[in-house]
Amino acid sequence: MSKVLVVTSGKGGTGKSTVAASLGAAFARRGSRVLLIDCDSGMRGLDIMLGVSKGVVFDIADVVSGNCKTEHIIYPCPHTQGLFLIPAPQKAEDELSPEVLSQFIESVESQYDIVIIDSPAGVGKGFETAVYPAQLCLVVANAEPTSVRGCVNVRKRLKELNKDNIRLVINRLSKRSFFKLNFYRDLDEVIDETQIQLIGVVPESPQIVAAVQKGAVCTGDSKALVAFDRIAGRIEGEKLPLAVS
Repeated sequence: MSKVLVVTSGKGGTGKSTVAASLGAAFARRGSRVLLIDCDSGMRGLDIMLGVSKGVVFDIADVVSGNCKTEHIIYPCPHTQGLFLIPAPQKAEDELSPEVLSQFIESVESQYDIVIIDSPAGVGKGFETAVYPAQLCLVVANAEPTSVRGCVNVRKRLKELNKDNIRLVINRLSKRSFFKLNFYRDLDEVIDETQIQLIGVVPESPQIVAAVQKGAVCTGDSKALVAFDRIAGRIEGEKLPLAVS
């Protein structure tokens, strides 16, 4: 049985989808067969990030409505072997119910080691659908007050939905900007305010942002790539450092 996890955030702009795509690629680099499911109906973007947008014909709503077969909505990512994407519906009204998404994942998960669901930002109906099948919930936040507040709201809603396996990813951390902002004394204060156990810190990386917006793979000696690899390893039970020095 595959591990099913969801990537969430309390507000837009945290880099949540970049985390989902980069984490999927990290698992694939480690030899896993990974399925990414975009659940942001009407606002899908993972197809662009993963370089498959020009080839997308069907999405997950087409399978549910009987317009195509399951294999027609699973797109292999051209730059990362072992990474596959199911795009979100183009129309918000085609959003799936929690039960339907869960049943769909049950029908395909035996083919994958990891299933990553990219949730819409916030705690609306699409969020509830995305988190319903998840065994692990990753909450993405930036180290600034409005993002942390949104993170707290997500944690509370996850608890209400009986989700207890929750971890925090601090994304796009710039030490210079963090100390210049001078709102928190240190990252421990950020973590304490979210009340979520930390699983990884991803340094700010213009290279990764540029790569995913072009639908390309980011390569090289990026500290952010190391961070994503460590998060993947920690999810798989390895004892690895939380932050990249």
